[in-house]
Amino acid sequence: MSEAKAVDVGRQYRNHWVIGADTVVYVEGTLLGKPESREEAVEMLGRLSGREHWVLTGFSVNHEGKGKRAHEAVQTSVRVKSLSEAEIRWYVQTGEPFDKAGGYGIQGIGSFMIESIRGSYTNVVGLPVCEVVQMLWGLGAITISESGIRVTE
Repeated sequence: MSEAKAVDVGRQYRNHWVIGADTVVYVEGTLLGKPESREEAVEMLGRLSGREHWVLTGFSVNHEGKGKRAHEAVQTSVRVKSLSEAEIRWYVQTGEPFDKAGGYGIQGIGSFMIESIRGSYTNVVGLPVCEVVQMLWGLGAITISESGIRVTE
């Protein structure tokens, strides 16, 4: 998905660097995207309760004009505490779960349920920043110096 996004936008902006990304949650053999209803959010959070799961983000960098393209995936292990039915229903009513893969936001209210993570925190937020910057640098999309980070032409 991330590559398709980067290529699609890259065709419209041929002389620009484009980043595409897509995040999913994987638990017990099932991929979880963004919940589409309150019931689905409750069900997702119930599945995550008391368990470890993986957050997987694929990202792609594309520059059509230069013919440069790369992609990578990052995974992070996240453990959710055992949640009561009341905690799940309260959290769902905040509205936060509906635009988040797996139905929670580690960077927001949902942080209350996270016991531990192994790996990239920014990956769980939705974009593995360290890995993206490394890829941009490796592709020559940015330069890094004492004066800062600059995007190349």
